[in-house]
Amino acid sequence: MKASTIKQLKDELTHKTANELKELCLQLARFKVENKELLTYLLFEAHNEAQYIENIKLFIDHEFKDIDTKNGYYVRKKIRKILTSCKKFIRFSKKKETEAEILLHFSKKLKNYNPYFKRSNRLQNIFQTQIKMAKNAIDKLHEDLQYDYQLELDAILDND
Repeated sequence: MKASTIKQLKDELTHKTANELKELCLQLARFKVENKELLTYLLFEAHNEAQYIENIKLFIDHEFKDIDTKNGYYVRKKIRKILTSCKKFIRFSKKKETEAEILLHFSKKLKNYNPYFKRSNRLQNIFQTQIKMAKNAIDKLHEDLQYDYQLELDAILDND
């Protein structure tokens, strides 16, 4: 079965009643966890972006504390999983400020994750990639915000 285009879906949704739309949303939420997470963000967290960012930062902190440090392989795997979750949260928000803040926080936690960060080229490559993505997000912000985030980025990079 081929998926319809966004325009076709939008046109079809205009013909639905409020109750039918509600049922469609609930059906989507039951179908996949990511749909439920997106719906949760849109309904409960989108109106307070600052609190959303703080919750994500707490999530990142908690996940870094829970990493099993017995094996370097599992450390890298868990860090990739944390990064995947961060990317999902960024996709939900679609705001460059949120993207910059989350990526900077993740990068700061990764860089301070000793002794694995210093020994692992893979973790350093992940770090460099996320720094580049954070720079791109910062470049798309307003000048005042760019300055603030650039200071934070410089602090992360200078903290050797």
